[in-house]
Amino acid sequence: MDAPFDKRPVRVAVSGRNLDDLMPLLKPFPVAIVEEKPDLVISHGGDGCLLGAERQFPGVPKCPIRDHRQNPKCPKHAETSTLQRLFDGQLKKTRLIKLKAAANKQNLLGINDIVITKTQAQSAIRYRIWVNDELLCPQVVADSLVIATPFGSTGYFQSITRGHLLCGLGLAFNNAMDLSNFSVLPEASVITVQLLRGPAIMIADNDPTQISLHQDDTATIRVVPEMTDIYGIDVFRCPDCYHLRQNGLT
Repeated sequence: MDAPFDKRPVRVAVSGRNLDDLMPLLKPFPVAIVEEKPDLVISHGGDGCLLGAERQFPGVPKCPIRDHRQNPKCPKHAETSTLQRLFDGQLKKTRLIKLKAAANKQNLLGINDIVITKTQAQSAIRYRIWVNDELLCPQVVADSLVIATPFGSTGYFQSITRGHLLCGLGLAFNNAMDLSNFSVLPEASVITVQLLRGPAIMIADNDPTQISLHQDDTATIRVVPEMTDIYGIDVFRCPDCYHLRQNGLT
């Protein structure tokens, strides 16, 4: 691992659910549990816990570990073995991009996706999209718009498109009337969305904060320079562990 993990003890913050299960597992390792200015954050739970940890400690390196109560593991990925690999410097580091959405003098940040969605169940929203100031879609009538990173594209984006991204940014048009499905854009793209008919809300990841959008409001979405290092995404998203979760196996 890179610094600051060369320092011992490592200042570790923990976040998520069932932390009473996690804390005893950390005792054999060279860590100091802290609530402020950590070198590393260990999130305990599912994807939502990782997203919450990023909001709580933006930009701090993270290691997501699924809790065993709700997330059965394959034999290779028990919590203890994953922690041992973490502190031995054997977990793969992945650098995640982050999206910033701005509208009505408010900002949202997300490592998964930005979603603009309708607030009235009986009515779709209409919106127009520009990419780098060039008109991409004069009008889309749909239930929502999803702008996803590669990391986040295995979620809502994939449920709409039945695919995910390896690079770039993905636009997914949920339940579009013209049957449009998705577009893939370069990572450096600046996306501008004008709401032609609302109302709508804009959200990031699972953040409870919402930005209200009304007719003619515009939102700008782009990748920001700040990134977040995540250790062990391949473990966190192991397909064998996923199969056990999907089938309710322990």
